[in-house]
Amino acid sequence: QVQLVESGGGLVQAGGSLRLSCAASGRIFSSIVMAWFRQAPGKEREFVAAISRSIGIGNTYYTDSLKDRFTISRDNTKNTVYLQMNSLRSEDTAVYYCAARGGARLTALKEEYGYWGQGTQVTVSS
Repeated sequence: QVQLVESGGGLVQAGGSLRLSCAASGRIFSSIVMAWFRQAPGKEREFVAAISRSIGIGNTYYTDSLKDRFTISRDNTKNTVYLQMNSLRSEDTAVYYCAARGGARLTALKEEYGYWGQGTQVTVSS
């Protein structure tokens, strides 16, 4: 079992930045893939980014429309994954969820993630 707790959400003006954190406990953190999803009101939950168990070039995966503004990272010593969000826009307003899955394959399919946090609200005012 993996328990995930997100933090760092809040209200920010358009053009600003936020860094979300997701603290994991339970299963050995370094052996799982971590990801961020988001869900805006009335919309499907969508993939944002994922990071593999090892840190290095090629070990991250982003949805194309966000990769220039968002950065995913992880600190295995702290059992934490981060999402740095820059140049925020009103359309980034959503509940952001941390997710985890076993294995090494990065995937954008939410059905393949077996562990989810409760979510943290991000609101971008224009």
